[in-house]
This record gives sequence, structure tokens and C-alpha cells, in this order.
Amino acid sequence: MPSPREEAPLAATHDGSGAGSALEGVARASDAVAPTQDRDAVAPAPERDAVAPARERVVVAPARERVVVAMSGGVDSSVAALLLARAGHPLVGLFMRNGVHVDENESHKKSCCSVSDARDARMVAAKLGIAFQAVDLASEFGAIIRYFLAEYSAGRTPNPCAVCNRDLKFNRLLRFADELECAAVATGHYAQLELRDGRVVVRRGVDRDKDQSYQLFSVSEKNLARARLPLGGMRKPDVRALAADVGLRTAHKADSQEICFVPSNDYRKLLAERGVELHPGSLVDTSGKLLGTHAGTEHFTIGQRRGHGIASDKPLYVVALDPARGLVVLGSREECAARSMRVRELNWIGIDPVRELRCEVQVRYRHEPVPCNVELDATGARVVFDTPELSITPGQGAAFYSGDRLLGGGWIESAELAGAAGLALGPARQAE
Repeated sequence: MPSPREEAPLAATHDGSGAGSALEGVARASDAVAPTQDRDAVAPAPERDAVAPARERVVVAPARERVVVAMSGGVDSSVAALLLARAGHPLVGLFMRNGVHVDENESHKKSCCSVSDARDARMVAAKLGIAFQAVDLASEFGAIIRYFLAEYSAGRTPNPCAVCNRDLKFNRLLRFADELECAAVATGHYAQLELRDGRVVVRRGVDRDKDQSYQLFSVSEKNLARARLPLGGMRKPDVRALAADVGLRTAHKADSQEICFVPSNDYRKLLAERGVELHPGSLVDTSGKLLGTHAGTEHFTIGQRRGHGIASDKPLYVVALDPARGLVVLGSREECAARSMRVRELNWIGIDPVRELRCEVQVRYRHEPVPCNVELDATGARVVFDTPELSITPGQGAAFYSGDRLLGGGWIESAELAGAAGLALGPARQAE
């Protein structure tokens, strides 16, 4: 990561001193980039129930506001800043340093938060004439890295992007926004925000191939009320074309395809570098029959089909993990299917909790939502699929949708397997 000597802020310091002068006299914004108030575009919310107290209503901040723009050095955040600047918003661009050294040759320049990314973000900000600073978030990213490692150690598969959105982009950066007297935080997410009856509504981005609404399932409605997502109504080719038209250096830059603190895209290497204690043991089938051995449950994830080293006349999938016993359970496609799952730490966006909800659920980023029933209880919810669903992975997010509207979600705790028998294992459990 760049040091202070390599990447000096252009217009503001880390604590915000000097930001006021950098923003003085900048024209105020039009209403063009604020969330729209569309009371007809959203279906009525499900009937409310007394499972939990009604949430405090939130109101999206008005337009003509100062905005912090999270600038990663990629084309999406660059164009988000461009659109906001064109609308007249006074802006402060922020580049987040994560404290992780990135070997750009090793990462093939497809990660974010590198020295070159910081330079690109700074130069885009300079071209747009906006204030800019690089902020040290090594401590905050350290917490996300520790979460990442702990989840693998516990036999779960982490979702660091969702945690980053919840804890950093739409939480920590909001505190920076307060320090800089900014009303909102903008990012290059492909998702749409609007208002309905004073509540925040999140919709999928127009570009379904790039839609990132799933990664917002755990962000509080209160914080989403201060989010600005200028790219939600755009398609990626148009974003690149716009960047090229105005001569932004990021116009043709490759998209980030890696976790920012795993630039090699090899999380096993990170486990080794951080000294994570592995849980070696046995590979078994769903009846408990020994199939082989392995070097650590941390090297596997639920639904994994390859890389287990076991020859078979039919595909074998990772059905369950039990780090305490060092067990990796393999089974058929049918044995990997779940009829239901437990979800914890529920977060609702735009609606109040309901005792029962009919909707669709998306269980990982690249997953087509499937119909389900959500049954709330005191500790979370039981989600029952219409048909058994493959590869339900503890640690991943479960995002609830009604059509293209994100209703909220929670974290997958366990799965009720439809076909496996013989072993009650770790985060996955047998059907009762």
C-alpha cells in the first residue's frame, strides 16, 4: 500500500482539516442524483406483525448536498464521482488504504487498493476538480481480515464484501462524512435507491450482470438513507463509454476480481501467512465411511466439487464440514441439497419484520433467487425452499427479494439437508 510519502492528499488531511476550504464556493447540486420519491413503483410491503417493534422511519437526505465519494481507482467509482460532479455536488473523494501490500504483478492488476489504484483515484479526482484524500483504514480492514480467517476456522465461508459494505463503506465512511460536513456517501455500486412512504427502497441495478444489491443485504436502512448510488440506472458498457468520452484514465481499466486483502486470489496462502491453525483429518461419505485424508477443513467450502482428491464414478460434493473433528463430508448432488436453512442477524430494509413472508432468496452473489417461505422466530428465521437447493453455505448471506426489490437478509447459520444421512455434522445438520 502507498505510504504517506507516496500518496499525499490533494486537498484535505486525514482528520479533515483543510477540507472546508477545499469545498468552499463549489456549486450546490441539483436533484438529479438523489434517490427518487416514487410511490407507485414498489408493491405494498407485506402485512406487519408484532414480532419486533416497528422501526424508526428514516428520511433520505435532500439533494443539494456535499457528498463523500469512495474512490477505489476503478472505472465505476470514477464515473460515480463524475456524475455527482456534473450534478453540481461539492465532493470529497476518499481512497481507502487497507494496510495490505499488493504485488501488482502477482495480482495481475485486478485487485483494488494498490499503489497504482491510489494514483488513479487521485488523478481522476484532480481531473474532475474535486477534493481528495487517502485515508488509513488498516485497523478497520484488520477487523475484516480477522473475521475472514475466523469464519474459515469455524467451517464457514465468509463474505467479506458484505461485511465491508456494512462496516466500512456505509458506516465508517459516514463518520468521515460527518467530520467533513458531508450529508452522504456515494459508491460505484450497481444498485438503485428510492423512497416509498418515507422508507428506503433498494432495487437491483439495471445491469443485471453487474447487479450488486445482494451485497447490501446487511446494511442498515438508516445508513442506506445516506447512500448515493449514481450507477444504479446504468449499464457497464455505458459507464465505460462515458469514462472514455471525458478522458478518464480508468475508462478501460480491468474490473477488480479479487478480495482486496487477498490480491493473489489464494485465500489458503493468506491462512498460511497469518498462521491460522488448520484442522486436518478425514474425508468421509455421508454414512461415515473413510474416503481419504485432508490437510485442513479450512481448504474446503460447502458445495465444492473439485479439489478434494477423491476419485469416484460420480461427482462428489462437499456436504458438511466439522473442524472440531477434522471431518470433511462428501456426498452426491442430491445429498448436497437442502430443504431449508437457518438465518441469523436479520436486517430489514424498507419494511418491518413480519412473522411469515413469501419471497425469493439469493444465497450467494452469483445465484439466481429461488422462491421460499421465511418463518421468523426469537433467534432469526427458518427459510424453507420450494424445492431443495444446492450448496447452502454457512457464513454466506441470504438476501430476500420481492421481484427486483431487496427486502433485507441475514447470515446463513446452518442447512437442513434433504438427502444426507448418518452424520450430524458441524454447521450443517440432518433433517429431523
